[in-house]
Amino acid sequence: MADLGLVGLDDSGPDADPAVITGYRAARNRPLTRGQKLSDKALAAVRAPVEHGFAHLKSWRVLGKVRSDPKWATALVRALLS
Repeated sequence: MADLGLVGLDDSGPDADPAVITGYRAARNRPLTRGQKLSDKALAAVRAPVEHGFAHLKSWRVLGKVRSDPKWATALVRALLS
């Protein structure tokens, strides 16, 4: 699930399962339908906890200084959370 910055990645066809799920973007001459607005709202509700988690992790200064293998960063985060 992605934000509207990745809209072009979900154009795999009407019958195929998309690899990236994005919302709908309105144009000046084409406002969103009620169904599209509800779909965008549901997508935002699913994405909100993840975005809040990323924002919380970014606020930890120690993670900005990690310059090693990512598996060590994962171990560091687990140690911080326990």
